[in-house]
Amino acid sequence: MTPLELQQIFQVAYRDLRPRAPMPPFEIKFRRFVSLNTTIRLREGRLHVSLSDLLEGAPPSVLQAIAHILLAKLYRKPIEAFHNDRYRRYTQSDAVSRQAEQARQTRGRKQIHTHVGHYYDLEEVFETINRRFFHGLLGRPVLTWSAHRARRMLGHYDAAHNTIVVSRIFDGPKVPRYAIEYLMYHEMLHLKHPVRVRAGRRCVHSREFQAEERLFPELEEAKAFLKQL
Repeated sequence: MTPLELQQIFQVAYRDLRPRAPMPPFEIKFRRFVSLNTTIRLREGRLHVSLSDLLEGAPPSVLQAIAHILLAKLYRKPIEAFHNDRYRRYTQSDAVSRQAEQARQTRGRKQIHTHVGHYYDLEEVFETINRRFFHGLLGRPVLTWSAHRARRMLGHYDAAHNTIVVSRIFDGPKVPRYAIEYLMYHEMLHLKHPVRVRAGRRCVHSREFQAEERLFPELEEAKAFLKQL
């Protein structure tokens, strides 16, 4: 697709959303982002659009959906469901998901701090859970405490960098052992049950994942503690 054709797509989307407003000049560029990032900014009357270079080969219908979504967000307009669905189906397809994952692996950087905390050692917690629930068969990923005492993201498994990150809010004497063990167990289940795409939708917590999660003995106590954080 030529730059002129891409600009025309955004102009059509703009006119659909703002039929009476003057048409601003567009500056649209594909950039080497870590993943499927897209941004739009209004500066001095000019609309600056940055699209991931992973989207350069996208069909016109998908680029139309992206243009609609970005402009609707910028001008606080309702996003039409079929544009949202079209974009989601494309980006969550097997081929595009693999491209995005590879880009994260090769372009992204993961901040690794230390597995040794003031109170808990993440490697020791991992090995305990590995023996207790997985017969010691799970390969140990990179384990690290977060940079800050994050409350919104308590822990996550980053498949692209094979890393489990745990919030430093768990590294203290007032945190019961079962709480950090449950959090580690949950993230280790992501190791065992990777994200799958079904009918264009990402399945993060499969039925198998949820069934195994319920096997954690102090599940209710751990969830109750996490709600208090």
